Amino acid sequence: MGSVKSSTMGAISQKKTWLFVPATRIDRVTKAFASGADAVIVDLEDAVAQADKAQAREALKNHYDDQNQKQTYQPIWLRINKAGSDAFHKDLALCQQMPKLAGVLLAKAEQAADIEFVHQRTGLPVIALVENAIGLYQIDNMAKATGLVAFSYGFLDLCNDIHVQVGTPAADIIANQIRYQLILTSKVHQLSAPIDTVYPDFNDETGLRARVQLWSQMGMSGMLCIHPKQVATVQQSLQPTDQELSFAQRVIEEYERSGRAVFKIEGEMVDAPVIARARQLLKQLLTQ
Repeated sequence: MGSVKSSTMGAISQKKTWLFVPATRIDRVTKAFASGADAVIVDLEDAVAQADKAQAREALKNHYDDQNQKQTYQPIWLRINKAGSDAFHKDLALCQQMPKLAGVLLAKAEQAADIEFVHQRTGLPVIALVENAIGLYQIDNMAKATGLVAFSYGFLDLCNDIHVQVGTPAADIIANQIRYQLILTSKVHQLSAPIDTVYPDFNDETGLRARVQLWSQMGMSGMLCIHPKQVATVQQSLQPTDQELSFAQRVIEEYERSGRAVFKIEGEMVDAPVIARARQLLKQLLTQ
């Protein structure tokens, strides 16, 4: 994976909110960045009808050319169409004309060769979107692909493909199994932690907060967002509580004072993993 992995993974792991913008509404890119999103993804795939893809590519190229002349240019990510499709090859040709893209999201990724093909043609880091049974089955092989930096997944597409009823307890079980597989595979192959799928109901703030708590506790790195209002909710939901920060501070203070590897605070046993977690929380606070 070489220099792409070493130079990009650290930055990706710091990105918590990935906001989609349809390529047919390229005027929304500036607003998307203004929302505070850590990364903006222009979508040339599902958000664009087949008949509109050519016009969307042209609009995107014009936007890129205009923004690239400015000192304030902010690189965007681009979701391209499935490998092997006519749209895929046209999307790749467009990427080659926009070398300052942040990277590429490959829709419906199924094999390592496609990821490597995208990377070789564009020189850009690739995030693979797992959206069907074949892709899920092949994640271990895809994880070895040169140019791959992270996985994400499209849960609704996956449910349709494997005949899971969305919105049921069964779907929750499947979703967590997918998360676990992606987390484990990413860790073993030294990729950035995976990015969680979209939360479709952008008016359900309570549900979104619960989802963020779930994937963050599982160890995922961020979340795909479909509406600007989701960005602030995700970011706020990831903030440690005052109680958590206070406990972390006491852990570090006691560790540095005593030098002991194991001790108690308020009856709770503290050892190396707890100390490491406390350091992470305090470091997170300092970097915000």
